[in-house]
Amino acid sequence: MKIGVLALQGAVREHIHHIELSGHEGVAIKRVEQLSTIDGLILPGGESTTLRRLMDLYGFKEALQQSALPMFGTCAGLIVLAKEIVGEEGYLNKLDITVQRNSFGRQVDSFESELDVQGIAPDIEGVFIRAPHIESTHGEASVLSKVGEKIVAVQEGRYLGVSFHPELTDDYRVTQYFIEKIVKPACLKNN
Repeated sequence: MKIGVLALQGAVREHIHHIELSGHEGVAIKRVEQLSTIDGLILPGGESTTLRRLMDLYGFKEALQQSALPMFGTCAGLIVLAKEIVGEEGYLNKLDITVQRNSFGRQVDSFESELDVQGIAPDIEGVFIRAPHIESTHGEASVLSKVGEKIVAVQEGRYLGVSFHPELTDDYRVTQYFIEKIVKPACLKNN
């Protein structure tokens, strides 16, 4: 399968590396027209306000709102997928969740934590950098992992969102889960 990584900011190369380790083709997505050539899309971390501005500038917002592509958001990508962000409106409105930005603190408060991610593994390494957390889930959104009482991973149908950066570790199991358990069934359903 061909998995795109939105290449407007963030750790694009690292995400592509994880896609390739999972046995699939990774593609940097820089233009809206490329969306029709991929089976799933990863929205990487970075700064969510900047990411939204760039998505507006290059026409991705409308295209992705209308798209049924499976999507996986990490950190800022999670914020972009949320239907609600504390204090502001959602952007792509794909995950029925409420997100709190920078809820773990500033850059100096960044940390790593071993996570039990339901359906994936009990020992996923999570790298949290100015990370959001999911304040609440609604509808069909299901909690996959928490740090203490804070929700840090969710899935709803074709959409996966995590507060952390799996691409900054050597462990590609979260990306593999997205491809094998979300993208692949969606492709089979569409064919």
